[in-house]
Amino acid sequence: MSEKITRIVLAYSGGLDTSVILKWLTETYACPVIAFVADIGQAEELAPLEEKALQTGAEKVFIENLTESFVRDYVFPAFRANAIYEGKYLLGTSLARPLIAKRQVEIAAAEGCDAVSHGATGKGNDQVRFETTYLALSPHIKVIAPWREWSLNSRRALMEYAEAHGIPVPTTPRKPYSMDRNLLHISYEGGVLEDPWEKPPDDMFILSVSPEAAPDRPEVIEITFEQGDPVAVNGERLSPAALLARLNVLGGRNGIGRVDLVENRFVGMKSRGVYETPGGMILREAHMAMESITMDREVMHLRDSLIPKYAELVYYGFWFSPEMKALQALVDETQKGVSGTVRLELYKGNCRVTGRKSDVSIYRPDFATFEADDVYRQQDAEGFIRLNALRLRIQALLREMLQRGKR
Repeated sequence: MSEKITRIVLAYSGGLDTSVILKWLTETYACPVIAFVADIGQAEELAPLEEKALQTGAEKVFIENLTESFVRDYVFPAFRANAIYEGKYLLGTSLARPLIAKRQVEIAAAEGCDAVSHGATGKGNDQVRFETTYLALSPHIKVIAPWREWSLNSRRALMEYAEAHGIPVPTTPRKPYSMDRNLLHISYEGGVLEDPWEKPPDDMFILSVSPEAAPDRPEVIEITFEQGDPVAVNGERLSPAALLARLNVLGGRNGIGRVDLVENRFVGMKSRGVYETPGGMILREAHMAMESITMDREVMHLRDSLIPKYAELVYYGFWFSPEMKALQALVDETQKGVSGTVRLELYKGNCRVTGRKSDVSIYRPDFATFEADDVYRQQDAEGFIRLNALRLRIQALLREMLQRGKR
């Protein structure tokens, strides 16, 4: 090791990888390691991880509930932008990483640590997301990425290391795919899913029933928005995390939120991912419906033109970049009037908007009606059309002139 490391904070989950990493760090760097566990809604019992981490060699363990911050400060801002990567992915894993990494460097500063570590592999996106956040917020921090350093290059090697060092690891049979869960989604990849022709196993899904198994009657819900953020479901005001959890239940039991795509990783390769995002899918549909009656056309079109860039920045790991800050400021400015209520019908995998209303709606029935009105002069349309067609007429006149010249 070229630089002396004196103390490390590890992003720790208690699984095989980070359990081995914890022991490997203490042996390789011969310094204290702090284990940090972030609760972002993965629906796991996290309390036992403290004892497990201490037994594996951690000097100290932090277990923190970050669910409200995750939804309020990361999920909701992205959904104000209607962010979606490559037309399908609602960025569940991508949005969680900057929060975890941010808290990690805060703990490092508070505990006098000069290094941070993570369990992301050298092939994926997460290594970029973690490390760009580390360096954006703590430019002098040292970063340790064991998967890019050690010789343990297989699950078998990790299991053998764990057994040799007395590290307790999960004894349940390994699923034929990897899974990552938080309050926004569950992602599945690897294993049997690496064949893009292979259908995902029916018993794989956790948050949602299959559309075929969903109820035969539609479920009608209402979501209320204030300045672009959802604040209530069916009239009940909820905290950000509680609201998303409620939508996950509503969407999941109606077979909503499953996505299967082959996406382009930042590092250059394609990867097949299967996702469950029931609450997120409902929320995006509802938000766009709310915008449809409250947002100016040109403002909407400008914001929409930036969605691919916004989603790309999140996916690539640049949440704390200056361009992201500028984009978010523009997005948030567009949302000041996005308030009201949307009604949706959930039915067998479909989420259909059936109504929207707002006290600040710019939809005007007296202008839009096909019936008689006294607020719109239809004769005005003639000049509007002729002026907008003027450049097209000039092009046509030029073609006529050139054709006559050839005769």
